[in-house]
Amino acid sequence: MELIVGSRRITPRAIHRVAHGVEAYLRGEALLSVLDAAFHGAGSIEIAGGDLDRRRMEVTGLEMQGGETRVTLVCKGTAAPLH
Repeated sequence: MELIVGSRRITPRAIHRVAHGVEAYLRGEALLSVLDAAFHGAGSIEIAGGDLDRRRMEVTGLEMQGGETRVTLVCKGTAAPLH
C-alpha cells in the first residue's frame, strides 16, 4: 500500500492495517507532506492498494519514535469511483 497525498505517491517505511484504517511509519519529506495535507489543507490523503484502495483518509494520531513518526489514518468514507 502507498499513500497518495495530493498528486504525490508516498511509500511509507512500513504500513499496517488496523481497525478502520492504517498505521504508516513516515519520516522526512513523506511526513511533512502528510502533515501539510492534514493540517493545512495542502491536498487530500488517500490509500493506493489493498482493501482500502482509493479511500480518503484522515489523520487521527501521531506518535514520534526516534527518527520516524507513526501516523494513524482512518477512512473517511467509501472508495472514490474510477473514471
